Amino acid sequence: MMEKKHKSGFVNIVGNPNVGKSTLMNRLVGERISIITSKAQTTRHRIMGIVNTEDMQIVYSDTPGVLRPNYKLQESMLNFSQSALGDADVLLYVTDVVETVDKNNDFLERIQRMDCPVLLLINKIDQTNQQELERLVALWTEILPKAEIIPISALSNFNVDYVKRRVEELMPESPPYFEKDALTDKPARFFVTEIIREKILLYYQKEIPYSVEVVVELFKEDDKMIHIKALVIVERDSQKGIIIGHQGQALKKVGAMARKDIERFFGKKVFLEMFVKVEKDWRNRDNLLRNFGYQLD
Repeated sequence: MMEKKHKSGFVNIVGNPNVGKSTLMNRLVGERISIITSKAQTTRHRIMGIVNTEDMQIVYSDTPGVLRPNYKLQESMLNFSQSALGDADVLLYVTDVVETVDKNNDFLERIQRMDCPVLLLINKIDQTNQQELERLVALWTEILPKAEIIPISALSNFNVDYVKRRVEELMPESPPYFEKDALTDKPARFFVTEIIREKILLYYQKEIPYSVEVVVELFKEDDKMIHIKALVIVERDSQKGIIIGHQGQALKKVGAMARKDIERFFGKKVFLEMFVKVEKDWRNRDNLLRNFGYQLD
């Protein structure tokens, strides 16, 4: 009997903010790897989720939504999205039934020129009707004639299995890129920062979450417990006051919500300490952005 050859490859998920990329990523990987909230710009880094079977390794990356940059942080986020075009074996371009088709012409032109297979996923089809969907499919066929168009609903898991199957079929023969027991290429403390940031996005209103960065200063694990010390960085004193809240109540609440999720993620008791620090205008300061792990040219 012939031995089955091993397949491996990179599948990169791109598209505008809020079209459901992170929800799709979590469906494909089967873990809550990307944080999901309804606010735009939730995903600031490329996040890799790795799916392993005996004869296959699929490395999924979820990228920040493609935005026109208006400050340094967003420039870095766009760099992540652009770099996703470079190393893909399969590209998943996610759109939905709500957004306008011509939102990103230059990005779409680059996708047209790519050699790798492109699956164009029209998400949220539960929010439209057959006629409108057919119109969208026709429109996208004109824009990306080489792409394979698949209508999906990531939220209700419609057609996601078909996407998985297509991705598996398109994987090239290759040895694995990562250890076979790896779930992601990100270190544990990365997920702590993501979970805390997700809670901040959910708990505070308006612009506050966008001027917040989270840094894990201490991540110490023993048999029984993980001890975590996290720093919440804001741009102004007034924001520090809002994050802490009256008699520290807001920070306590966010800390409790985050701790629960971190415990669930690691399957272990967690002791979480959170502090707030002001770093004036950090989103435009190169040295700080580099410290926080953003890619700058």
